[in-house]
Amino acid sequence: MRNNQPVTQLEHTYDAHTTLMSSTDAKGRITYANQAFVDISGFERDALMGSAHNIIRHPDMPAAAFADMWKSIQAGEPWTGIVKNRRANGDHYWVRANVAPIQAQGQAGGYISVRTQPTRQEAQQAEALYADMRAGRANHLRLYRGILLRRGWASALTAHKVWPVRWRIRAAFGLSAMLGLAGLACSGLPMSALWPAALGLLAALLIGQAVLQQQVARPLEQIKQHALDVVSGRSHAHLMLDRVDEIGMTLRSVNQMGLMFRWVIDDVAKQVQQLRADIERIAHGNQQLNRRTEQSAAAVQQTASSMGQMIGALQQNADTSRQASSVATQARHSATEGGDAVSDVIRTMNDITGSSHRIADITGVIDGIAFQTNILALNASVEAARAGEQGKGFAVVAGEVRQLAQRTAHAAREIKSLIAASVENVNQGADKVNDASNTIRTIVAQVQQVAQLIDEVNHATQQQEQGISQVNGAVQHMDQITQQNAALVEQTAAASANLRRQAEQLVQALSAFQR
Repeated sequence: MRNNQPVTQLEHTYDAHTTLMSSTDAKGRITYANQAFVDISGFERDALMGSAHNIIRHPDMPAAAFADMWKSIQAGEPWTGIVKNRRANGDHYWVRANVAPIQAQGQAGGYISVRTQPTRQEAQQAEALYADMRAGRANHLRLYRGILLRRGWASALTAHKVWPVRWRIRAAFGLSAMLGLAGLACSGLPMSALWPAALGLLAALLIGQAVLQQQVARPLEQIKQHALDVVSGRSHAHLMLDRVDEIGMTLRSVNQMGLMFRWVIDDVAKQVQQLRADIERIAHGNQQLNRRTEQSAAAVQQTASSMGQMIGALQQNADTSRQASSVATQARHSATEGGDAVSDVIRTMNDITGSSHRIADITGVIDGIAFQTNILALNASVEAARAGEQGKGFAVVAGEVRQLAQRTAHAAREIKSLIAASVENVNQGADKVNDASNTIRTIVAQVQQVAQLIDEVNHATQQQEQGISQVNGAVQHMDQITQQNAALVEQTAAASANLRRQAEQLVQALSAFQR
């Protein structure tokens, strides 16, 4: 016998209305387990499915109990008993196990076990009994189809528990026959009258026994077998008795239960098959929706990333525009100052030109004075020559004056020439300065236009930055919504998978009763 260890000897209690159900194949491997059985056993469903049912066997259960169970169900009879099962963590729980064989397609298909909670007294009595059986203190007792019988001479005290109805009828009539014959023997009748009376009594008892067996025992045997056939799935026949007494109505009740059972099985099976098909379609749709949602989430994330990059680029462009606007403003101020400086230069050049013209005029006056002085010196020399010796000194002075006047005239001509050249250069410079001034004014105007355009670009960039920030916020919100939708899709997929598993479990549970 399988010895599952370890055990804690701690009892796990559960609700009294809980029903634990499982089914196995012909080799005792679990093919179905309801959720209550899974929860209370403490095992994972995957660990239970396909495993031998003795995975939950507790070491305190005597081998005789399971031997009796297997003997009963292999004989096609149901078995009921109090069982101590082991949980996955070593704890235990008590159940009243109702085990029945199942047949499908006319062959043994395993068995089904429906368990409920026993009373505390039943559990305590079973605990004591199983302890005595393990210790060898209960050799005078044995289990038969889940009930306790005595061995040896004391077996007569419990024999009535296993007698069929036919034997009970025979025992009752046998006892009646013995009592009747004893009464006749004590009646004092002569032998000539005693033997006919005894024979008549025996004949009456035999006829009564035969009638009771035919009217009671045989119908009860038929009802029993029919009930077993209905429970195990061996037969869908509708057995009828042409009577409406307690036995006939009991058979009708069994037939009705079988019909209701079959109707429930067939109807639920059809609904489950349709439900499974619907769940498969839902699961397929969820898979597609999940895939599309993942694609949308990836696209939204990529868009959000691109928007972030665009925002970064726009912010950089905005900073560059602001810097360019600042530089353009400085350039505009510098150009304006340069224009003002050129204007000042033009005014200075004009002043220089005017002064040069005045110097030329003054030089012309000096040249005229030098010419007149030369003429006067020449006249003085002539008069000194006429004066003779008295005029020599004056002639020398007049010669010196004439030479001075000539040098002055020569210097004045050179100054006039230089002034003329300077005026020409100043005029050329003034023209160039005027051209530069016009160019600077054009540059100032263009710089102002550029500065204005940069201001407009900066303003537009700021607006674009705000707009893209709003779009980025919307994209991030879409990303959150998409992620939430993805989570909901995953939850829906998980729910669909759970429904599919439950549908498969129902199919497995119903398959045990379907032919």
